[in-house]
Amino acid sequence: MVTGAQIYTARVMHKRLFPKENTFAYGVYYMALPLPAEKIASVWGTFDPHDVGYRDGRDPLGWVRDLLQTHSLNASVHTIVLLTMPKVFGYVFNPVSFYLCLDAQKALRAVVCEVHNTFGEQHSYVCFHADHRPLDGETWFCGHKVFHVSPFLERCGTYRFRFDWQEHRLGIWIDYYDEHNNKQLITALWGTFSPLTKKNWRLAFWRHPLVTLKAIILIHRQALRLALNGLRYRPKPPALPETVTVCDQQPKDQSIPSSVR
Repeated sequence: MVTGAQIYTARVMHKRLFPKENTFAYGVYYMALPLPAEKIASVWGTFDPHDVGYRDGRDPLGWVRDLLQTHSLNASVHTIVLLTMPKVFGYVFNPVSFYLCLDAQKALRAVVCEVHNTFGEQHSYVCFHADHRPLDGETWFCGHKVFHVSPFLERCGTYRFRFDWQEHRLGIWIDYYDEHNNKQLITALWGTFSPLTKKNWRLAFWRHPLVTLKAIILIHRQALRLALNGLRYRPKPPALPETVTVCDQQPKDQSIPSSVR
């Protein structure tokens, strides 16, 4: 269980189901930092609070606590662990950072998914039960897609999120359904935690060198592949004013209405 700064070593899988099927997977590592977190500067990577939350240098704890307070979650959340990629040689691109919100017994009460696109914009999806009970590994949470990420997907439809938090390991699944409730994209992240020691960080670095640069290169390489396969490119629409989407529990026997946008 995360009780101090940790390395989260994981595999990421993306699978597009239609109109052209495409799958790729790669290894990554994240920092798992209980907040507040001091700035970390190492030859193996850096944590800089300018990259998350308020993005003005303040510790992200205040940002996520303000967000939780909006939904009366602060009383049930004792510890917040930030899962985020390190800055390596001065560069970082975090497609998604996760704030794991734990109660005093280390049970998961909420997750904030802080999404960044390649245009420097940010949006957050907040997943929790209406009665604030702990999240289990089987429950899916559903939220409207209102943030532009991929030029090959419309800014409509819904995301479904699932989180399996257990001792020393974590699995995260994010599925995208289009405006007609057809599952189009599957994303999975699963891995294990180990203490953030110099040895473990060095091992993670050499196992996955230039991890943040690799992420952005793979994003653009897959975009090129999709374009060459004939998928229509969609220009970036103007950003919507919403910066936070609340995701509701999705009953197993309930489909998402096709009218959701």
